[in-house]
Amino acid sequence: MIKQTRNNRALFDLRSFGISGTGFFICLALLLALASASGQTLAPTRKAPHNEPLEFYDNPPAPPRKIEISPRMISQFGPFVSHQVNVDANGNNIIGDAANECAISVDPTDGNKMTIAWRQFNSVLSNFRQGGWGYTTDGGTNWTFPGVLQNNVFRSDPVTKSDEVGNFFYLSLQSDVNQSFFCDDLWRSTNGGQTWVERSPDRGAGGGDKEWFTIDKTGGPGHGFQYQADDGINCSGGGVQFQRSTDGGVTWQAPIIIPNSPVYGTLDVDTNGNLFIGGEGNTFYCVRSSNAQIGGQTPTFDRVTPVNMGGDLSFGGINPGGLTGQCFLAIDRSGGPTNNNIYMLASVVPPGRSTTDVMFARSTDGGVTFSAPHKVNDDPLNPSKWHWFGTFSVAPNGRLDAVWYDTRNAANNTDSQLFYSWSTDGGVTWAPNVAVSNSFNPFEGYPNQNKIGDYITIVSDATGGNVAYAATFNFNPNRSQHEEDVYYVRVSPTGTPTPTPRLQGAGAPSGGSLLEWSYLEQHRHLSQRRADCHCAEHPRVLHR
Repeated sequence: MIKQTRNNRALFDLRSFGISGTGFFICLALLLALASASGQTLAPTRKAPHNEPLEFYDNPPAPPRKIEISPRMISQFGPFVSHQVNVDANGNNIIGDAANECAISVDPTDGNKMTIAWRQFNSVLSNFRQGGWGYTTDGGTNWTFPGVLQNNVFRSDPVTKSDEVGNFFYLSLQSDVNQSFFCDDLWRSTNGGQTWVERSPDRGAGGGDKEWFTIDKTGGPGHGFQYQADDGINCSGGGVQFQRSTDGGVTWQAPIIIPNSPVYGTLDVDTNGNLFIGGEGNTFYCVRSSNAQIGGQTPTFDRVTPVNMGGDLSFGGINPGGLTGQCFLAIDRSGGPTNNNIYMLASVVPPGRSTTDVMFARSTDGGVTFSAPHKVNDDPLNPSKWHWFGTFSVAPNGRLDAVWYDTRNAANNTDSQLFYSWSTDGGVTWAPNVAVSNSFNPFEGYPNQNKIGDYITIVSDATGGNVAYAATFNFNPNRSQHEEDVYYVRVSPTGTPTPTPRLQGAGAPSGGSLLEWSYLEQHRHLSQRRADCHCAEHPRVLHR
């Protein structure tokens, strides 16, 4: 008998297409033929699942092992420099571990201080994951990885946020071998992410898989309130739910069902204290609560708006055991002409396709209506190309920064690069796309599960964006393949390494536009990129 686990789930998911008997094998043969033409066998792509957990306790903790290290990876592409985050106490890469699903937060009072949380796998031989994190005090050039929130405790789906005075918060999903619960707890750091203290007791924050949360940083009655939403696989046993904390995450009020069950989406608060949740149900929705900010009232949802995002969230394909993107909602609080615009962005599969585009929609009337979907990736339509893990954020001055994984430059249609675009007119137009990382193979380094997580994140400031993403730049000589690690990169419309000095690309322009130079660099790198990406292919391995 075959046990259905996260590793073979993609094969079983063929049943959701209604394929059986001879038709199954014909379809499978066609899929394999198409995949072999591109050099990689891809799992089928299907609509993102509802009422089914994304997290599974499949393996026990990995046994103790001899730790091997190599120099940390600093991967430069033009003026953009990606710094490895999940390094040991001496700043070295840890060979044989894995890290993904990275969530970044920035101290708004000091942009040099940031924290990134991720799913930490101590060995790729086990998919037992824990709540890892790192912090920086120098703007992302050097990172410290102190360890995990709790040793040998299964944790996943990390989300971090900062408040307006620089406290960091870490919401973490917890479960156990019996899968008897999918519950959250909330942690706080008052020293820039160096240490964390649990605010709610273990599993005391309710929530579930996949949870997102936000903090009300406006000056209204809900100031400091924390809000979270999940996808229905949760601590209380069912339904896509919303929860609120009015005491900084110490206690969480009873869950409330969200209308139309939007899942895999984020939350934000406008300048009037109204809460908005974006996600996908039978279509995408933007859901509002205008009284969640009133502590003495039970939150209700008084507006539910369908949103056309030009396609659906998907599962499989280039990320066989995971999603190809989630839905991100963010609100402009700049005080300018775009103030209180509501924006939604997601990597979706358009009708008739099996690959993804990054699509964007906006509301200028408080979520009553939304614009038609706009495609952010600007390469010519090619049904073999992927634009996945799209995410974005809104800067304090109203600029939008979007990043995603992109295969447009890959001959095999699967090697991916981090790409970037921005908008200064509320998303009406977007700047020509710019590659900001070397290419990497997303299929290597799997920690005994076939995915590189389910999302990446970005936080913007006045001059640029701070990105946390997973990539496979480091080479593991023991397995003859690359490994999943977490990276930080600074992006900006000018390409300059603000707010703190960082390495500049050799030959970076002293005049002219970043775009002109970047496109020349991209062409120059086409023949060289593989070598650049494998610069640590034969690292000096140390034992300890």
